[in-house]
Amino acid sequence: MFKRSALFFVICLLPACKQGTMEFDLDKAVSIAQKARQANRSIEEPEEIRMGSGIAANLLGTSPLLADDKAQQYINQVGRWVSLHTERPDLPWKFGILASTDVNAFATPGGMIFITRGLLQKLNNESELAGVLAHEMVHVLRKHHLAALQKEARLGIASDLLGEALKDNNSQVLEKAIKAGTEVYARGLDKEDEFEADRMGIVIATRAGYDPYGLPAVLQMLETGSAQDSSLALMFKTHPAPRDRLNLLDRAMGTRFDAYSAPTQTDKRFNSEVSQYL
Repeated sequence: MFKRSALFFVICLLPACKQGTMEFDLDKAVSIAQKARQANRSIEEPEEIRMGSGIAANLLGTSPLLADDKAQQYINQVGRWVSLHTERPDLPWKFGILASTDVNAFATPGGMIFITRGLLQKLNNESELAGVLAHEMVHVLRKHHLAALQKEARLGIASDLLGEALKDNNSQVLEKAIKAGTEVYARGLDKEDEFEADRMGIVIATRAGYDPYGLPAVLQMLETGSAQDSSLALMFKTHPAPRDRLNLLDRAMGTRFDAYSAPTQTDKRFNSEVSQYL
Protein backbone atom coordinates (compact mmCIF):
# COMPACT_ATOMS: atom_id res chain seq x y z
CA MET A 1 0.00 0.00 0.00
CA PHE A 2 2.85 2.35 0.87
CA LYS A 3 4.60 1.65 -2.43
CA ARG A 4 1.45 2.48 -4.41
CA SER A 5 1.02 5.72 -2.51
CA ALA A 6 4.65 6.67 -3.09
CA LEU A 7 4.33 5.90 -6.79
CA PHE A 8 1.17 8.02 -7.02
CA PHE A 9 3.01 10.90 -5.31
CA VAL A 10 5.96 10.73 -7.71
CA ILE A 11 3.73 10.45 -10.77
CA CYS A 12 1.67 13.48 -9.77
CA LEU A 13 4.81 15.58 -9.51
CA LEU A 14 5.22 15.29 -13.29
CA PRO A 15 4.29 18.50 -15.13
CA ALA A 16 1.96 16.57 -17.45
CA CYS A 17 -0.09 15.14 -14.58
CA LYS A 18 -3.70 16.27 -14.59
CA GLN A 19 -4.77 17.79 -11.30
CA GLY A 20 -6.76 15.40 -9.14
CA THR A 21 -6.34 12.38 -11.44
CA MET A 22 -3.74 9.73 -12.22
CA GLU A 23 -3.73 10.55 -15.92
CA PHE A 24 -0.29 11.58 -17.14
CA ASP A 25 1.80 11.75 -20.28
CA LEU A 26 3.71 8.44 -20.34
CA ASP A 27 5.95 9.51 -23.22
CA LYS A 28 7.00 12.62 -21.31
CA ALA A 29 7.66 10.57 -18.19
CA VAL A 30 9.89 8.20 -20.17
CA SER A 31 11.68 11.17 -21.75
CA ILE A 32 12.37 12.68 -18.32
CA ALA A 33 13.78 9.37 -17.09
CA GLN A 34 16.00 9.02 -20.16
CA LYS A 35 17.37 12.54 -19.76
CA ALA A 36 18.08 11.89 -16.10
CA ARG A 37 20.12 8.81 -17.07
CA GLN A 38 21.95 10.81 -19.76
CA ALA A 39 22.80 13.57 -17.29
CA ASN A 40 24.47 11.04 -15.00
CA ARG A 41 26.35 9.13 -17.71
CA SER A 42 30.08 9.61 -17.71
CA ILE A 43 31.17 11.69 -20.69
CA GLU A 44 33.75 9.80 -22.73
CA GLU A 45 37.08 11.27 -23.74
CA PRO A 46 36.32 11.90 -27.46
CA GLU A 47 33.19 13.86 -26.48
CA GLU A 48 35.17 15.72 -23.82
CA ILE A 49 37.80 16.76 -26.36
CA ARG A 50 35.24 17.83 -28.98
CA MET A 51 33.37 19.96 -26.52
CA GLY A 52 36.56 21.46 -25.10
CA SER A 53 37.82 22.41 -28.56
CA GLY A 54 34.59 24.26 -29.25
CA ILE A 55 34.71 26.09 -25.92
CA ALA A 56 38.35 27.03 -26.56
CA ALA A 57 37.40 28.46 -29.95
CA ASN A 58 34.74 30.60 -28.25
CA LEU A 59 37.25 31.87 -25.68
CA LEU A 60 39.75 32.71 -28.42
CA GLY A 61 37.01 34.59 -30.23
CA THR A 62 36.88 37.09 -27.37
CA SER A 63 40.61 37.15 -26.59
CA PRO A 64 43.12 36.04 -29.26
CA LEU A 65 46.46 34.39 -28.62
CA LEU A 66 49.51 36.55 -28.02
CA ALA A 67 51.45 36.98 -31.28
CA ASP A 68 54.77 35.75 -29.87
CA ASP A 69 55.91 32.33 -31.09
CA LYS A 70 58.77 32.03 -28.60
CA ALA A 71 56.51 32.75 -25.66
CA GLN A 72 53.91 30.27 -26.92
CA GLN A 73 56.57 27.60 -27.40
CA TYR A 74 57.83 28.20 -23.89
CA ILE A 75 54.40 27.91 -22.28
CA ASN A 76 53.86 24.63 -24.11
CA GLN A 77 57.24 23.28 -22.99
CA VAL A 78 56.45 23.99 -19.35
CA GLY A 79 52.85 22.81 -19.64
CA ARG A 80 53.67 19.56 -21.42
CA TRP A 81 56.35 18.76 -18.84
CA VAL A 82 53.92 19.28 -15.98
CA SER A 83 51.19 17.30 -17.76
CA LEU A 84 53.49 14.26 -17.90
CA HIS A 85 53.19 14.11 -14.10
CA THR A 86 49.39 13.82 -14.11
CA GLU A 87 47.25 10.68 -14.38
CA ARG A 88 46.17 11.68 -17.90
CA PRO A 89 49.46 12.42 -19.70
CA ASP A 90 48.10 11.18 -23.02
CA LEU A 91 45.43 13.84 -23.38
CA PRO A 92 46.15 16.21 -26.30
CA TRP A 93 47.34 18.92 -23.91
CA LYS A 94 47.80 22.34 -25.48
CA PHE A 95 48.78 25.60 -23.81
CA GLY A 96 48.44 29.18 -24.92
CA ILE A 97 49.03 32.75 -23.78
CA LEU A 98 46.08 35.05 -24.40
CA ALA A 99 46.85 38.62 -25.41
CA SER A 100 44.46 39.92 -22.75
CA THR A 101 45.79 42.19 -20.02
CA ASP A 102 43.27 40.71 -17.57
CA VAL A 103 44.74 38.55 -14.81
CA ASN A 104 43.31 35.06 -15.27
CA ALA A 105 43.81 31.50 -16.49
CA PHE A 106 41.37 29.00 -17.99
CA ALA A 107 41.09 25.30 -18.77
CA THR A 108 38.70 23.64 -21.19
CA PRO A 109 37.66 19.97 -21.16
CA GLY A 110 40.07 17.74 -23.02
CA GLY A 111 43.27 19.55 -22.06
CA MET A 112 43.44 23.08 -23.45
CA ILE A 113 44.93 25.54 -20.95
CA PHE A 114 45.17 29.31 -21.35
CA ILE A 115 46.91 31.93 -19.25
CA THR A 116 46.56 35.64 -19.93
CA ARG A 117 49.49 37.89 -20.65
CA GLY A 118 48.28 40.01 -17.73
CA LEU A 119 48.78 37.16 -15.26
CA LEU A 120 52.00 35.93 -16.84
CA GLN A 121 53.59 39.36 -16.45
CA LYS A 122 52.86 39.30 -12.72
CA LEU A 123 54.64 35.99 -12.11
CA ASN A 124 58.17 35.94 -10.71
CA ASN A 125 59.45 32.53 -11.76
CA GLU A 126 58.68 29.26 -13.47
CA SER A 127 57.49 27.55 -10.28
CA GLU A 128 54.68 30.08 -10.03
CA LEU A 129 53.80 29.43 -13.67
CA ALA A 130 53.87 25.67 -13.11
CA GLY A 131 51.58 26.07 -10.09
CA VAL A 132 49.03 28.04 -12.11
CA LEU A 133 49.12 25.56 -15.01
CA ALA A 134 48.84 22.58 -12.65
CA HIS A 135 45.82 24.18 -10.95
CA GLU A 136 44.11 24.49 -14.34
CA MET A 137 45.05 20.93 -15.27
CA VAL A 138 43.19 19.64 -12.23
CA HIS A 139 39.98 21.15 -13.61
CA VAL A 140 40.52 18.95 -16.67
CA LEU A 141 41.60 15.86 -14.71
CA ARG A 142 38.58 16.07 -12.40
CA LYS A 143 36.26 17.16 -15.23
CA HIS A 144 34.99 20.07 -13.17
CA HIS A 145 33.41 21.95 -16.08
CA LEU A 146 31.66 18.82 -17.32
CA ALA A 147 30.38 18.17 -13.81
CA ALA A 148 28.97 21.70 -13.72
CA LEU A 149 27.10 21.02 -16.97
CA GLN A 150 25.84 17.68 -15.70
CA LYS A 151 24.59 19.40 -12.56
CA GLU A 152 22.57 21.76 -14.74
CA ALA A 153 21.30 18.78 -16.73
CA ARG A 154 20.08 17.09 -13.57
CA LEU A 155 18.24 20.28 -12.70
CA GLY A 156 16.60 20.20 -16.11
CA ILE A 157 18.37 23.32 -17.34
CA ALA A 158 20.38 21.59 -20.07
CA SER A 159 19.16 18.02 -19.98
CA ASP A 160 19.45 17.55 -23.74
CA LEU A 161 23.07 18.66 -23.91
CA LEU A 162 24.88 15.72 -22.37
CA GLY A 163 24.84 11.97 -22.24
CA GLU A 164 23.96 9.90 -25.28
CA ALA A 165 23.03 13.00 -27.29
CA LEU A 166 26.69 13.99 -27.63
CA LYS A 167 27.57 10.58 -29.07
CA ASP A 168 25.27 11.07 -32.05
CA ASN A 169 27.51 13.68 -33.71
CA ASN A 170 24.52 15.99 -33.71
CA SER A 171 26.01 19.38 -34.56
CA GLN A 172 23.09 21.32 -33.07
CA VAL A 173 23.34 19.47 -29.76
CA LEU A 174 27.12 19.94 -29.71
CA GLU A 175 26.76 23.66 -30.45
CA LYS A 176 24.27 24.02 -27.59
CA ALA A 177 26.60 22.10 -25.27
CA ILE A 178 29.55 24.29 -26.24
CA LYS A 179 27.47 27.44 -25.65
CA ALA A 180 26.34 26.19 -22.24
CA GLY A 181 29.91 25.15 -21.42
CA THR A 182 31.27 28.57 -22.37
CA GLU A 183 28.76 30.25 -20.05
CA VAL A 184 30.24 28.33 -17.11
CA TYR A 185 33.39 30.49 -17.45
CA ALA A 186 31.40 33.66 -16.81
CA ARG A 187 29.86 32.20 -13.65
CA GLY A 188 32.83 30.25 -12.33
CA LEU A 189 33.04 26.79 -10.81
CA ASP A 190 31.99 25.70 -7.35
CA LYS A 191 34.33 26.84 -4.59
CA GLU A 192 35.12 23.23 -3.71
CA ASP A 193 36.33 22.64 -7.27
CA GLU A 194 38.74 25.56 -6.95
CA PHE A 195 39.98 24.37 -3.56
CA GLU A 196 40.55 20.87 -4.96
CA ALA A 197 42.45 22.32 -7.93
CA ASP A 198 44.69 24.25 -5.52
CA ARG A 199 45.50 21.17 -3.41
CA MET A 200 46.07 18.78 -6.29
CA GLY A 201 47.85 21.39 -8.40
CA ILE A 202 50.53 21.78 -5.74
CA VAL A 203 51.11 18.02 -5.69
CA ILE A 204 51.40 17.86 -9.49
CA ALA A 205 53.81 20.81 -9.69
CA THR A 206 55.93 19.24 -6.94
CA ARG A 207 56.05 15.93 -8.82
CA ALA A 208 57.33 17.86 -11.82
CA GLY A 209 60.21 19.20 -9.73
CA TYR A 210 58.93 22.69 -9.00
CA ASP A 211 58.76 24.60 -5.75
CA PRO A 212 55.39 23.63 -4.19
CA TYR A 213 55.01 27.14 -2.82
CA GLY A 214 54.78 28.61 -6.33
CA LEU A 215 50.98 28.59 -6.39
CA PRO A 216 50.61 30.00 -2.85
CA ALA A 217 52.95 32.81 -3.91
CA VAL A 218 50.60 33.62 -6.79
CA LEU A 219 47.64 33.66 -4.40
CA GLN A 220 49.53 36.02 -2.10
CA MET A 221 50.12 38.31 -5.07
CA LEU A 222 46.42 38.21 -5.96
CA GLU A 223 45.48 38.95 -2.36
CA THR A 224 47.26 42.30 -2.58
CA GLY A 225 45.13 43.26 -5.59
CA SER A 226 41.96 45.29 -5.42
CA ALA A 227 38.53 44.07 -6.44
CA GLN A 228 38.15 47.49 -8.07
CA ASP A 229 41.02 46.73 -10.46
CA SER A 230 39.32 45.96 -13.78
CA SER A 231 42.07 43.50 -14.75
CA LEU A 232 41.22 41.40 -11.69
CA ALA A 233 37.44 41.73 -11.87
CA LEU A 234 36.73 38.39 -13.58
CA MET A 235 39.24 36.51 -11.41
CA PHE A 236 37.59 37.76 -8.23
CA LYS A 237 34.12 37.11 -9.62
CA THR A 238 34.77 33.49 -10.63
CA HIS A 239 37.14 32.35 -7.85
CA PRO A 240 37.04 32.21 -4.06
CA ALA A 241 38.87 34.96 -2.21
CA PRO A 242 42.66 34.42 -2.28
CA ARG A 243 42.80 34.58 1.53
CA ASP A 244 40.28 31.73 1.83
CA ARG A 245 42.31 29.65 -0.61
CA LEU A 246 45.55 30.38 1.25
CA ASN A 247 44.01 29.44 4.60
CA LEU A 248 42.85 26.09 3.27
CA LEU A 249 46.21 25.43 1.63
CA ASP A 250 48.00 26.29 4.86
CA ARG A 251 46.01 23.63 6.70
CA ALA A 252 46.46 21.09 3.90
CA MET A 253 50.18 21.65 3.34
CA GLY A 254 51.49 22.31 6.84
CA THR A 255 55.23 21.70 6.70
CA ARG A 256 55.00 18.55 4.59
CA PHE A 257 56.31 20.26 1.46
CA ASP A 258 59.18 22.18 3.05
CA ALA A 259 61.74 19.60 1.95
CA TYR A 260 60.74 20.17 -1.69
CA SER A 261 61.10 23.93 -1.61
CA ALA A 262 63.39 25.30 -4.30
CA PRO A 263 66.46 27.04 -2.82
CA THR A 264 66.37 29.97 -5.25
CA GLN A 265 63.95 31.87 -7.45
CA THR A 266 65.95 31.07 -10.58
CA ASP A 267 64.22 27.79 -11.32
CA LYS A 268 63.76 27.89 -15.08
CA ARG A 269 64.10 24.45 -16.63
CA PHE A 270 63.75 25.42 -20.28
CA ASN A 271 65.89 27.54 -22.54
CA SER A 272 63.47 30.39 -23.10
CA GLU A 273 63.61 33.96 -24.25
CA VAL A 274 60.56 35.21 -22.37
CA SER A 275 62.30 37.10 -19.59
CA GLN A 276 59.99 40.01 -20.45
CA TYR A 277 57.16 37.91 -19.02
CA LEU A 278 58.81 35.99 -16.18
